[in-house]
Amino acid sequence: MHDLMTFLSGNGLWVMIIAVVAITTWFKFREKELRTHEELRAKEMEPLQKMKELEIELEKTKGRSSTGQAS
Repeated sequence: MHDLMTFLSGNGLWVMIIAVVAITTWFKFREKELRTHEELRAKEMEPLQKMKELEIELEKTKGRSSTGQAS
């Protein structure tokens, strides 16, 4: 126990504090990076979703016009 107290009262305390701050900071940056990737992926998918919606509308329009011509 005496060795632990000596370690903590010396430079070891600073090493532990720096380690805790470094780990905490790393986790925060990692979380921010993952959130940014999710946002970019969502923005990337928006045009694809829009294209699918437009294709569906085009098919509906084609279906209506071909039904109208057949009558």
